Amino acid sequence: MDASALNNVVIDLLEDMKAQDINVIDVTGRTSVTDSMIIASGTSNRHVQAVADHVADKIKDHGINPIGSEGRGNSDWVLIDLGDVVVHVMTTQAREYYDLEHLWGDPESDRQVQ
Repeated sequence: MDASALNNVVIDLLEDMKAQDINVIDVTGRTSVTDSMIIASGTSNRHVQAVADHVADKIKDHGINPIGSEGRGNSDWVLIDLGDVVVHVMTTQAREYYDLEHLWGDPESDRQVQ
């Protein structure tokens, strides 16, 4: 599955769990680690965990096994590495603090989903 199709699957999974402010950042050519970052907010640490668990579990139905995950437990930021796509699920406070959109964003290629 290419990065664009994987982005769409992940967005659907995030929306299933009512993740908020979903943003896709194309980082192709800016890093060799991944092609896209998808950043989404959860309403609480528990919601962040539930959203991340849902994505990590249901992405397997599409033949994708997560390479790794960081921030599990009582975290305000969970990262799921899917290879071509890295998913960041964060509380609003963590998202504002780390401001990944500012660090990685490119206004011409990024898209806000919600």
